[in-house]
Amino acid sequence: MTEHETYMSLALRLAAKGRGLVEPNPMVGAVIVKNRHIIGKGWHKKYGGPHAEVYALRAAGGNARGATLYVTLEPCTHYGKTPPCVDAVIGAGIRRVVIATRDPFPGVNGKGIRKLKRAGVNVIEGILADEARTLNAGYFKRLTTGMPRVVAKWAMTLDGKIASRTGDSRGISSEESLRYVHRLRAHVDGIIVGIDTVLKDDPLLTVRRWSRRGASPEEYQPTRIVLDAKCRLPLTSKIVGTAGWIDTLVATTRQAPASRVERLRKRNVEVMTFGASRKRVNLRALLKHLGTKREFTNVLIEGGSEVLASAFEEEVVDEVRVILAPKILGGARAVTPVAGKGIARIAGALRLTNIKTRRLGPDTLITGLIEQ
Repeated sequence: MTEHETYMSLALRLAAKGRGLVEPNPMVGAVIVKNRHIIGKGWHKKYGGPHAEVYALRAAGGNARGATLYVTLEPCTHYGKTPPCVDAVIGAGIRRVVIATRDPFPGVNGKGIRKLKRAGVNVIEGILADEARTLNAGYFKRLTTGMPRVVAKWAMTLDGKIASRTGDSRGISSEESLRYVHRLRAHVDGIIVGIDTVLKDDPLLTVRRWSRRGASPEEYQPTRIVLDAKCRLPLTSKIVGTAGWIDTLVATTRQAPASRVERLRKRNVEVMTFGASRKRVNLRALLKHLGTKREFTNVLIEGGSEVLASAFEEEVVDEVRVILAPKILGGARAVTPVAGKGIARIAGALRLTNIKTRRLGPDTLITGLIEQ
């Protein structure tokens, strides 16, 4: 690893600390180096708060003059929630800026680099660029496609079942896996489930088994999104009962009776109508809304099997995270994770790349990206 890569790697690790708190902004980390000594570090800690460069410059103080700034994303040039970072960098007398990747945001894209160069700052681009784009994959996808990054997640037995023939699904995965899932929820903007899952399990879909130091639970609770073509969500459900303090959206269709829609709205549930696809909520239309209107960066699909089937059929899934429990259920009528019609031949099966595995107690987590 080169010297540039070493410092940029540190900046990327710092950036990751903002996951789940800075969205819809990107995660950004910054490191200031002078005479091969780190004199300042920082990361974007919270949406609306100072950016990574500002924290690093504050730490470096007057020593920043003549130093090198390593930053994971091109410094911003526009006024948003905070002033332009590029002006602070130039004003501090930074001599060289090493950037992992450009910011695709239209108000920045290349403008920060050009302004730095015009001010006489030496700029180096492309250091650990792939890693930087992977870290902010959701941000890059939202800005280029208008849709958030979609992660499909399920837990299943060794024989590929997510529920027994009676529909029982509780206890498939371990406590360690449950804690992992709750942490994953805290890192996304929304959780999508189908109405059948809600009717069967009556879930809360909140972050409970994981907490974040220095942040209140309300800050990292994702929006709960129920695909409910006919607005069957019961008023007695846990989701409706907690809609007063956790954002809750029911995505429905014109098939939903107006009386049901109104009852839910009176209980603090937001209800929105989307076009139907085979009498189901159109997932692409929903995701486009989430990306363009709500600036959602990452969403998690937690099921059930019909919703997952729709997501794969409509080709909206970017990543898969599967928890494999060392159990066997058996049964031809036991529930599998992805229903639907399915693919006719093995040659046409969806394939994963960048596959990684890790242990979660007795379970095994398998993650991978959908091959494009």
